[in-house]
Amino acid sequence: MALLGLLDREPSHGYDLKRDYDAYLSRGRPLPFGQVYATLARLARDGKAVAGDVEPGAGPDRRRYHITEQGKGEVEAWLAEPIPPEPYLQTDLFVKVVLSLMLGRGAEEYLDVQRRAHLGRMRELTDLKQRGSLIDALLADHGLFHLEADLRWIDLTAARLTALKEEVAS
Repeated sequence: MALLGLLDREPSHGYDLKRDYDAYLSRGRPLPFGQVYATLARLARDGKAVAGDVEPGAGPDRRRYHITEQGKGEVEAWLAEPIPPEPYLQTDLFVKVVLSLMLGRGAEEYLDVQRRAHLGRMRELTDLKQRGSLIDALLADHGLFHLEADLRWIDLTAARLTALKEEVAS
């Protein structure tokens, strides 16, 4: 949907879509060129975009893709639809703690390791927030808020491990 949304701005070549996606949306997870062109092919196949004629350029020949009315409608519907609110009630973090206890292993050590990993990532995001653009800062804040919530959960769970151990043992 992100590529379709970028096409809704203006007709674009795959190269331009990748560049804009990487610059504004991916932050640390660049989109592979193969994925861009595979997605464009599916969008064209499904009637959401149309490939223009081949255009000569400085490099390989390129096609400029245009969004269709069907594609525009899908972008509008997608933008209006809320993302399912988190948190999911069964996260990997939760599953690892419960399984550790069920298997007679120390969940305390796991929680400590996870806390250190979260704090390390929080330092990285704080650095990005301080030296990056506004987009970087907003993405970093989003990640930091989620990590802070996880840390609160880690601390609360660590305080309740004895009771949780008894509950999963029964």
